[in-house]
Amino acid sequence: MNKPIIGVPIGDPAGIGPEITVKALKEKSIYEECCPVVIGSRDAITKALTVCGLKSELDVVQSFESMNPSPDKIYLISEETVDTCKIEYGKVQALGGEAAFNYIKKSIDLALDGKIDAVVTTPINKESLKMAGVDYIGHTEIFAGLTNTNDPLTMFEVGSLRVFFLSRHVSLRKACDMITKERVLDYIIRSSKALNMLGIKDGTIAVAGLNPHCGEHGLFGDEERHIEAAVEAAVRMGYKVVGPIGADSVFYLAYKGRYDAVLSLYHDQGHIATKTLDFERTIAITIGLPFLRTSVDHGTAFDIAGTGKASHISMTEAILTASKYSQSYRHR
Repeated sequence: MNKPIIGVPIGDPAGIGPEITVKALKEKSIYEECCPVVIGSRDAITKALTVCGLKSELDVVQSFESMNPSPDKIYLISEETVDTCKIEYGKVQALGGEAAFNYIKKSIDLALDGKIDAVVTTPINKESLKMAGVDYIGHTEIFAGLTNTNDPLTMFEVGSLRVFFLSRHVSLRKACDMITKERVLDYIIRSSKALNMLGIKDGTIAVAGLNPHCGEHGLFGDEERHIEAAVEAAVRMGYKVVGPIGADSVFYLAYKGRYDAVLSLYHDQGHIATKTLDFERTIAITIGLPFLRTSVDHGTAFDIAGTGKASHISMTEAILTASKYSQSYRHR
């Protein structure tokens, strides 16, 4: 098969993961780019089809080579270690966390074995994982732990805008303290290599500023001196990087094509830029794993799980993004 095979673990069955999966797999555009394979329980997929008012043939995969993908058929890697019939929609529960973890683990095994070319993840619930005794707090930690990957990078992509993050889930106060020459330089190097892994050669990275107007030479803060020193060091090493560039303009300039990516200095700085541009089409990409992983950038939406109301736009984009990069992605 010439098209990449994309594995889709369905996430927590108590959430909207199964629903957005079956909806997305009705989109003809997906089959022009890849062959999707769902990883989860038959019961959860069947229920999702019912609540969404959809019909698709379920075909348990016997041979990857013989698949003939279409919007009327869902290829399934059946993972039945948890009785999903006992899982209630919209509730934090250990069974949901256990099932979600098992589906992810199966997708990782398939990717490491070379059976699938990339993984697209659907929402899981951190509390459910904890109730199930899973020692990882979230998706990225699971993938890093089960593949022995040290600190993989997160990149957001929406349209032509790509954003890396110097820090993620820490307080704003701590994020400011993490802006050192050494850390910024390290992330410039890692982000440059990540672009190369995605097939973007000689990409230019812009580093966002932290303070208003990049501090106006110390009038509004002096953190930019660390950024400037890191950028200068990276340029001497041969990396294509500029900055700091004021955060009120750098994301727009990158979106318009001046830069190939932006290094955001903290979680919300980059999240606000991408999600304001297009919330539903903002896709998270994990780079540094032995295989490519993309993900929707929203949660389990327990409040509407089981109603069929959940939008599948982000899921469709996540699959298409995985298809776009999976065959050029090169693990270093």
